[in-house]
Amino acid sequence: MGVGDVNVRFSPRELLDLGAAWVALSVAFSILLIPGLQLVSVPEAVQTFGLSFVTVGVAFLLHELAHKVVAIRFGKIAEFRADYGMLFVAIMGAAIGFLFAAPGAVYHQGRSTLKQNGLIALAGPVTNLVLAAMFAPLAFLASGFLASIGSLGLTINLFLAAFNMVPFGPLDGSTVKEWSTPVFVAVFVPSAALALWALFGLGLF
Repeated sequence: MGVGDVNVRFSPRELLDLGAAWVALSVAFSILLIPGLQLVSVPEAVQTFGLSFVTVGVAFLLHELAHKVVAIRFGKIAEFRADYGMLFVAIMGAAIGFLFAAPGAVYHQGRSTLKQNGLIALAGPVTNLVLAAMFAPLAFLASGFLASIGSLGLTINLFLAAFNMVPFGPLDGSTVKEWSTPVFVAVFVPSAALALWALFGLGLF
């Protein structure tokens, strides 16, 4: 499909990996949302999975696609590859009440400058901030299931933006900081503050 002047294509393997990661993360988060893995009715289980699918799943999917689109915009070859071992760990960890998710990553090939690598890395967290703003009206203005979608969508996207901007190891923040410390600070500080506000101040999650 075309995105502006960017021709974004997906191989069958990449579509499989994206779908598997989306579903596995949604399942893992659904398990985490069920206190003590208590038995729930089928409608409750479906609703919980649906909630995770359109919040956590979408947050992950669009984060990764943002990396891919920007990398392609800079003339690179980019594809997402799932880490099936870590997806299994995510589901098993959720079963004992702890979710550690490293579902995979977008790998890109081709020469690029430090700035281009920084912008590719930055695209993911910025996308999560945009998604958080889109979920916010539902969180504060809607009711019932729509409010739950808004609350979880707002919180998980703020958390992902802040977490991925941590300047450590393979996280996006390391690459952004290597390119530009001012840009890193300008994105990381408000992201971290907003994530803490959502997690603890609002008690949304």
